[in-house]
Amino acid sequence: MKSSICFICMLLLLIGCQNHDKLTFEPVLIQSESNVNCTIQIKIPQAIDDTKLASVVNTALREEVISLLHFDEESEVSDINTAMASFESGFEILQQRYADETTPWEAKIDAEITFENASILSIALNAFLFTGGAHGYSSERFLNFDKIEGHELENWQLFKNSEAFQHLAESKFRAQENIPPDKPINHTGFMFEEDSFYLPENIGFTEKGLTLLYNQYEISSFADGTLELVLPFEEIQKFMATETKL
Repeated sequence: MKSSICFICMLLLLIGCQNHDKLTFEPVLIQSESNVNCTIQIKIPQAIDDTKLASVVNTALREEVISLLHFDEESEVSDINTAMASFESGFEILQQRYADETTPWEAKIDAEITFENASILSIALNAFLFTGGAHGYSSERFLNFDKIEGHELENWQLFKNSEAFQHLAESKFRAQENIPPDKPINHTGFMFEEDSFYLPENIGFTEKGLTLLYNQYEISSFADGTLELVLPFEEIQKFMATETKL
């Protein structure tokens, strides 16, 4: 009996040690209530720890949501509710100019934590916006944070040598998309500018490895959707500026 109790205590202690460095999040749901012409739903995690990092994470998520919903470039918006009002106002202005424009607008935004260890936190922000036209637009945005220093990371800060990593990424991209190594990168129909491979705007970590994500229109047509290249941790670790193991 005593040995069982000791085992349980040691297990709980081990779990506690593994999770002590993780932020504490609670889900936040914000949605429009009265405007039937604009459906807005926002589901994002909110860090509730009293730390610099928690504040940085919450600010970054808030700013991303605001940038997606803010339609009045002449006014400054500092909170999500005002950004939602801006989105709704955008529809009303359009309807005043074009009375036959009756298709409701829609915005769905959600975020999830895709990776966290002692030094890095990655969050994926997914958005779908419909503001008229033939179809809506979907996008995904990765936010990466340095947990040690307590700030958001730019893509170039993820790597010891971004040029060397780019060479690896191009070889993996060509293999995945069946592009011969002796042919231009746009040989099979991609639309890289100047026919030269480059890393996407969105790079983030998941439990599978490092994800390179090209959104619609970034290197291909809308019909092709998003394109992902996932590189396992064991292949990228020597290029990374920080430890990427769980």
